[in-house]
Amino acid sequence: MSERQYDIVIAGGGMIGTSLALALAPLGLRVAIVEAVARKETAQPSFDDRSTALSRSTQRMFEAMGLWPAIVEASTPIRAIHVSDQGRFGFSHIDAEEQGVEALGYVVINRVLGAVLQSALEEVDGVDVLCPARIVDVDLKPECATATVATDGGREQLDCALLVAADGARSAVREMMGITSQSSDYGQRAVIGNLLPEKPVDNVAYERFTPQGPLAILPVADGRAGFVWTVSESDADRVMALDDDAFLEELQREFGYRLGAFSRVGKRASYPLVLSKALRLTATRSVLIGNAAHGLHPVSAQGFNLGMRDVAAIVDCIADEWGQPTMLERYAEWRRSDQKKLVRFTDGLVKLFGSEKRPLRALRNIGMLGFDLVPGVRTLFAKHTMGLAGRLPRLSRGVPVK
Repeated sequence: MSERQYDIVIAGGGMIGTSLALALAPLGLRVAIVEAVARKETAQPSFDDRSTALSRSTQRMFEAMGLWPAIVEASTPIRAIHVSDQGRFGFSHIDAEEQGVEALGYVVINRVLGAVLQSALEEVDGVDVLCPARIVDVDLKPECATATVATDGGREQLDCALLVAADGARSAVREMMGITSQSSDYGQRAVIGNLLPEKPVDNVAYERFTPQGPLAILPVADGRAGFVWTVSESDADRVMALDDDAFLEELQREFGYRLGAFSRVGKRASYPLVLSKALRLTATRSVLIGNAAHGLHPVSAQGFNLGMRDVAAIVDCIADEWGQPTMLERYAEWRRSDQKKLVRFTDGLVKLFGSEKRPLRALRNIGMLGFDLVPGVRTLFAKHTMGLAGRLPRLSRGVPVK
């Protein structure tokens, strides 16, 4: 069995794993990415036609990495967020101008973002991409980590100073590291796709809470809107089986006519919604980032952005403390607060707005009023939405690591 030596091996070549490799490039380390799904495969889950909302902190990261001009060219700015609760009067509104920014975030199609990241990766020296390949065994020793990788040509061993699991919520490498996770099923499925609204979306992102779950409508290119419709697991198969006209009719009934009539829905996809949390973030010579560390409900669109702050933090720690025994401890301590906060926030929203219990109904009515009337509440919410709350790593502030 052949052996190769690296500084860092990244398990997972989706958007988070590829972003990490690009963020590490200025440090001159030898990096390998191990990705199981071939780049051209439609099954590649990270680079599909769903939309991702990029927060302000993620925008700053891509600016510091020199990638933002190519990304913003294919992105749609979010200049306002409109939050409503179906069947109740009133709504809440967050405005970019009020927050003193040109946009609260940007919406980009994953496939487009993936193409930018892949193109940039091809220009980087010192990064090997093993694809299709998968890690089948891990040996973690104080002096180094060894990943056994299976490819079409057989097996080889990759020795490294640091192994990073960025292979998603069902991370196989996390289990090989001996790190367990907790998960709870929401009993919901997200139905995603694009549609054409009658009226312009005008750079507004809509979050509407319905009895089944949240419904998000996001502005995307060419006058289209992306949707993330949360439905109950028991009803998901029926919803997915509807023809386009019947599907749009139901979606319209849930959202209303604020954007006029919906038409021309694109290809739909769905996935189950599960809250997952790793019980720890590090093991000997190894670390978790992205969905391998935390899987969130898509309400408020924070999952990818939380993962990007993981990337920024581990790059900061590597830049400042590479080779030091305190490096991973510093990362874990830094990320613990942000991750817990976002888990509580997203899980709390789902439970608050998904409950029909009278005390919680009253609480969310008060919450909607307080959102607009209590001083500072909107600004605090906007900071969390933009990923600007708390202590930020250099890349999240737009500062290059080197």
